[in-house]
Amino acid sequence: MVDSFKAEVFQNQYLPKGAEEVHAIMTVTAMSSGATQDVRAPLAGGGRLFGIICDISGSMEGEKLVSAKGAMIQLIHLLPEDCAFFVVLGEAEAHTVCPTEVATQEAKVRAITRIRDVKASGATVISKWLMAALDQFRYAPNALRQAVLLTDGQNDKNDVKPLQEALKKCEGVFQCDCRGVGTDWKVDELRRIANTLLGTTDIVMKPEQIKSDFEAILGKAMSKTAGDVMLRLWTPVGADILFCKEVSPQILDLSNRFRQVKPQVREYPTGAWAKNEVRDFHFAIRVKPGDVGDEVLAGRASLVYTVGDTEEKAAEARILAIWTDDEAKSAKIDNVVAHYTGQSELAESIRQGLEARSRGDMEQATALLGKAVQVAHQTGNDATEKLLRNVVEVQDAEAGTVRLKAQVAKEDEMALDTRSTKTTRLPKN
Repeated sequence: MVDSFKAEVFQNQYLPKGAEEVHAIMTVTAMSSGATQDVRAPLAGGGRLFGIICDISGSMEGEKLVSAKGAMIQLIHLLPEDCAFFVVLGEAEAHTVCPTEVATQEAKVRAITRIRDVKASGATVISKWLMAALDQFRYAPNALRQAVLLTDGQNDKNDVKPLQEALKKCEGVFQCDCRGVGTDWKVDELRRIANTLLGTTDIVMKPEQIKSDFEAILGKAMSKTAGDVMLRLWTPVGADILFCKEVSPQILDLSNRFRQVKPQVREYPTGAWAKNEVRDFHFAIRVKPGDVGDEVLAGRASLVYTVGDTEEKAAEARILAIWTDDEAKSAKIDNVVAHYTGQSELAESIRQGLEARSRGDMEQATALLGKAVQVAHQTGNDATEKLLRNVVEVQDAEAGTVRLKAQVAKEDEMALDTRSTKTTRLPKN
């Protein structure tokens, strides 16, 4: 089980005279002493609670619903008995067909029987599904609380404000991975839900792939052993935090997600962690500009989590700023900072490029997607470069010279969009 964290900071701490912006990457690794995990009884002050939230609106009729049922049934079979679960099926209303209970064999049989009897009908109102899930997660405030949400269509146009309100209530209570099956759903819509709930977003191109995707999500959820881990960032008086982002394994902007603990201390949510898990965070801090020779502590970052009733703080890392008139020192860009700056630029180029393409601005789309190909190639993000090649014809990857394809499958465009925030780590020398 996770019982400590290790941190390493990468930055160029040298700044030219008058400079005020400090950038740093903190790599955090969840460590384990090898001790046996303390598995507490579900719903009794600890344990795990896993929620299944699945669309059963009219558009799911047919192969998609058959595959979704099969995937949910398989997921329930795989649940360990030291875990609790629930199932919410949604259309215009939310139906908690399997309220929270421990995953005993008897409970699994009851849940599977109810799922098999479900039929598709109605509209898509995701806010109601999330609120129904929230009601179930409130039964286990101290458990590791995670869910998967599957839909195939666009949310009801009247659900914009209710969904925003639902997300505010759900934020910080549970994590949720979101999946869209087919191509009739909106990437931005699901991404907003997943980002708010510290989960992932992806496309399931074919209904028969739902089962394997669900199994991967469950496996990842069951590997988590430390929940509600916070990233605590201290900055000196007069300093401003420009942004705080998770940049690996995916780009997730945490900048506006902080809790102000003290005037100089903010905490950002990072969710649950698994043993040996590694993540990277990018900080940008504005400090008061100094003179040559001045040195200040621009920030101090640490991980905070709770063991029993005791708060533990670990993995403290120091972010420094030293002003110099040596241009060779101040002009040097740290390789790790440069790498993740490039990954963020890659994701933004893809987002803007696809937007330009959708509104018919082919010149702008070509330039932006060409830039994305160049950055993906230079930073070794082979997975994203492969997705880009489904949308553009690459003439020179190093130079970013591309031509837009006349015909692009909707699945390929959505796959590029949903997976554009997945990053690659800088290879070790």
